[in-house]
Amino acid sequence: MTGASLVALCLLLVSLVSCGGGSTVEGARAEVQSLLDRRAEAVLERDATAYARTGTRAGFDNLRAVPLADWSYRVTSLDRTGDSATVSADLSYRVEGYDRSPVVTARSLGLSRDRDGHWTVDSDRPARKSGQQLWDQGPARAVRGERSLVLGVGQPADKLREYAALADRAVPAVSDAWGPEWTGRVLVMVPESLEGMAGLLGSPASSYRGIAAVTTGATGTDGRAPADRVIVNPDAFGLLGDSGRQVVLTHETTHVATRAHTSPATPLWLSEGYADWVGYRDGDRGPAEAAPELAYAVSQGEVPGALPTDEDFGFSGDADGLARAYEGGWLACRLIADRWGEQRLGEFYRAVGAHKDREGAVESAMNRVLGTTPEDFTLQWHDYLKTTLT
Repeated sequence: MTGASLVALCLLLVSLVSCGGGSTVEGARAEVQSLLDRRAEAVLERDATAYARTGTRAGFDNLRAVPLADWSYRVTSLDRTGDSATVSADLSYRVEGYDRSPVVTARSLGLSRDRDGHWTVDSDRPARKSGQQLWDQGPARAVRGERSLVLGVGQPADKLREYAALADRAVPAVSDAWGPEWTGRVLVMVPESLEGMAGLLGSPASSYRGIAAVTTGATGTDGRAPADRVIVNPDAFGLLGDSGRQVVLTHETTHVATRAHTSPATPLWLSEGYADWVGYRDGDRGPAEAAPELAYAVSQGEVPGALPTDEDFGFSGDADGLARAYEGGWLACRLIADRWGEQRLGEFYRAVGAHKDREGAVESAMNRVLGTTPEDFTLQWHDYLKTTLT
């Protein structure tokens, strides 16, 4: 190949790259990132005009009541076909006063070019297999309590104030049991229905039928306060009496308080049992009344021989079996509080969560904090069920 031919080939390759190759893709990606940066800034500034300049205004009004500390997008991929594109991006946001760590959720955005050749946003929705955000379901309404923030969709303000009152009573009850080393605030989200709850969690509604509320957030032992949300199923919650509603909100608030000390090493009988123990701690319900399914089983001579497994807490399983799992975990924590003291119960919880993995976590903590073994504790729990439930 002659020198002139080589130069011509190199120029051709440069031309191909600039016309349809990598540099064009990177240029489009940079342009889209800049577009989403402007869109995020408009959200934070509450600037509807600036937001509309970036594309569809859909969703902007739904966010008006939500107090946001941060809101940003990070483009992860771009699939372009002519003047349209599908963008995958991570949305990162924090609710002011409640999230020390951001919520990060995957979004899928549809884009097109306008008459001037600029990219604009046509749609912004949850990515496949990602849960919705509350404002995806409609205009969010906010009610502030003394120690809580309640965000709702399709709910009247007076109903949201009722949730705030329950949460405000839950926070000091949890602090009294667990201690002050948590934020002392709780964020409650109330969708319009069970289906709305399932949409937030990215799961079928059947998985949460009969479940009054759940808490979402990352577990860990790094001391950071995760972005926890208590998500209510208004259909099931509405069937509870006053005391039941308070127990549920206190239970879920306990998960918020203990989250930084809950890790993969923590079995569900302990995390759920401890939350129930705090929920029932200031109430007047006796063991048999609070644990009716387990009380019935014990009365029939069917005393469980082992503490509940994580699998026993599956929402899609037998409802009576699920109830017995929660009741068994609660009575295990109640046993520790009765025989070793409430302070030791908290120390035991923290010690289990601090273990590097599940294997040996309970055994090590029982030995170090309670001076017993899992085998001996299980025997004591077995006897405790018979004496307290009969």
